[in-house]
Amino acid sequence: MSPAINGVGPAEALDYKSALEILQNEYPERDGIDVQTLVDSKLNGGLTYNDFLILPGYIGFPANEVNLETPVTKRISLKTPFLSSPMDTVTEHEMAIYIALLGGLGVIHHNCSPDEQAEMVRKVKRFENGFILDPVCIPPTMTVGEVKALRQKCGYGGFPVTESGSLNSKLIGIITNRDIQFHNKHDDTVTTVMSKDLVTARRGISLEDANDLVRSSKKGKLPIVDENGNLTALVSRSDLMKNLNYPLASKLPDSKQLISAAAIGTRPEDKIRLQKLVDAGLDIVILDSSQGNSMYQIEMIKFIKETYPGLDVIGGNVVTREQAAGLIAAGADGLRIGMGSGSACITQEVMAVGRPQAAAVFNVTSFAARFGVPCIADGGIQNVGHIVKGLALGASTVMMGGLLAGTTESPGESFVSREGQLVKAYRGMGSIDAMEDKKAAGGGKDSKASNAGTARYFSEGDRLLVAQGVSGSVLDRGSITKFVPYLMAGVQHSLQDIGCTSLTEMRGNVLEGKVRFELRTASAQLEGNVHGLHSYDKKLYS
Repeated sequence: MSPAINGVGPAEALDYKSALEILQNEYPERDGIDVQTLVDSKLNGGLTYNDFLILPGYIGFPANEVNLETPVTKRISLKTPFLSSPMDTVTEHEMAIYIALLGGLGVIHHNCSPDEQAEMVRKVKRFENGFILDPVCIPPTMTVGEVKALRQKCGYGGFPVTESGSLNSKLIGIITNRDIQFHNKHDDTVTTVMSKDLVTARRGISLEDANDLVRSSKKGKLPIVDENGNLTALVSRSDLMKNLNYPLASKLPDSKQLISAAAIGTRPEDKIRLQKLVDAGLDIVILDSSQGNSMYQIEMIKFIKETYPGLDVIGGNVVTREQAAGLIAAGADGLRIGMGSGSACITQEVMAVGRPQAAAVFNVTSFAARFGVPCIADGGIQNVGHIVKGLALGASTVMMGGLLAGTTESPGESFVSREGQLVKAYRGMGSIDAMEDKKAAGGGKDSKASNAGTARYFSEGDRLLVAQGVSGSVLDRGSITKFVPYLMAGVQHSLQDIGCTSLTEMRGNVLEGKVRFELRTASAQLEGNVHGLHSYDKKLYS
């Protein structure tokens, strides 16, 4: 006789179909709890990502088929839901370029002068193009030495030579790095070494046909000329290689340039900064404030929407529906959620103001979704699981600071810690170090200019600065070109476990109660991590 089950009696051999019938007939309530019960503050208090788990579903597809495309604003979507934070030890142009190539978005910090920030935006926009509509042209009188200096400044080495040294002038040659690399006579003009045997295309050619011509000609550059031989645009072979190597790149459909985003404050002088950023090609502006529900931000959103209707604006930070409502009403195209949850942030401790991140994400996103406003879960992200939980609670994307600060592409300084480990400097924008960084604000040592730290925390006029962040270090993580693909693969495998083929499907199934959750006790959190080992090596990817 078969053993008894739960003391009820002998167990009968049941086939799979019978098991499903019993599940449907005798267990009408799905296992676990729905999302509304999960985040009910009256029952469970304010939740963080560590306080719950997502229950598994049915795997009926390979992980690499999971679609991670998601909106970051009302008009712009990304192939992966990853954003890098606008912190001065996280995102400058190099981070912004490579995370965009990998399908995400880098938000360039504003703890620098407006001209420096605009130049970083310009570098992002120039990194990859379809038709290059504003190529840097040089006159035939320029010397080899001057071209080498220009190459060092611009970061690339191919320049069309036109009669006037500007666009819409007659093309007479192209000078490339090959032409000048071993040419030591720096006083020679470019006409002595430039390539004159050019393959050109007539204005009006499609980008697809232009790319085919680049492939067949085996040339590095394809000038586009009008009927009089005047240069009107340029197509680069390097951009074809970038398309091949980075198929998920975040690009605008018309120009094929990488999407650029940058942060600004909400003070009158930030309007001047914004003009410089727009002139440099900015696509998305994030209003950077620790508490976004202010008259300053609402007025700035209205100003931006009236002055730059083609520019998407993301407001924040917010953690309540009431905060979000004012920004949505003002015209925000997206919201940034989080207050005090970042790894280098101490706002909740010092100010006693904020909200646990999981509770904040669900409450704000469920409200903003009614108006079609995508939301960024900003802060509290320590691993792949936290990313998935933020997305499951309604966020369209997640923003990471400390998790990306240790990568090669972040601007922080690397050094060896006392324990002999390679680390990188990382600081919160509310730290005393960041708020006292007058050089970063664009002023000198004794300058009274405010910077991103003081403006973000409304501390510009304070005689005594109150820190809302700390300075520290994070472990070196290597290149973002390996780390972000690891994050992407991890999220895909997680959605596979949950039984959802896309982020859109997961959000829908969460709201319908099909995706279920379970609360975790402190003991459950310990159980779910490494335990019982004498020692171990936690290697996350290879």
